[in-house]
Amino acid sequence: MTTNEPAWESLDQMAEATAAGLAQAAASVAFRLFRDKQFRRLAGIERLSQAEQDRIFNELVVASLVLIMLLLEAPDLRVAGEFQDYLAGLNKRIPKAYVDHLETLGVEADHLRDWEKLIAMRYEEYARDRHDVRAAAMQIESSEKRLDLDDLAKIQMLVPVQAVAIGCHHHICRGHTEGRDDLFKLTLRSLSMFYVELRVRLEGGRITPLTRARVALKRMLRRMGRRK
Repeated sequence: MTTNEPAWESLDQMAEATAAGLAQAAASVAFRLFRDKQFRRLAGIERLSQAEQDRIFNELVVASLVLIMLLLEAPDLRVAGEFQDYLAGLNKRIPKAYVDHLETLGVEADHLRDWEKLIAMRYEEYARDRHDVRAAAMQIESSEKRLDLDDLAKIQMLVPVQAVAIGCHHHICRGHTEGRDDLFKLTLRSLSMFYVELRVRLEGGRITPLTRARVALKRMLRRMGRRK
């Protein structure tokens, strides 16, 4: 290949490769959290059957995949207009990219269809939950002070990761979340680090609003700790 030859033959090819890379990144984030000693202790992993352990790992993978999808369609993502169209198309490729990866690993067709259904179901659920998460965050923040535009921007920025973390925690615990705040905070922290890193890259390294959002996230975690 000469130096003047383009890296990709088409925009479609580039999007396919990017989606595959993002899907792999989601799986890596899930694996790191699943193997984390503190997570395994808080989730009681060693006491669970292999089938239940696999279910929890799958929920972590799906949470990371859906978080990518929600980020790519976030209305406050600061990218150029033409890039927004590209990201919107990329969003729809994420589920297939992961399922295609599983197929290369020899996963059977029936299980691949189950994965497609699970990703679609969790995406619909977490996307819907964003509205409740935003309303709750605004209520909490407004109870402490009058909200300004900067406060609203921080709330909007954190909505995707909060919605996914809350839903993922609920499914990991099979709905029995009472007294398991530490597990939620660990899950939220892992997803938040992934979310912020990816968002910074998409926005070209502009970190100031994200830095303020991280401060808001830390405040929320401290409030949770005081309620224990």
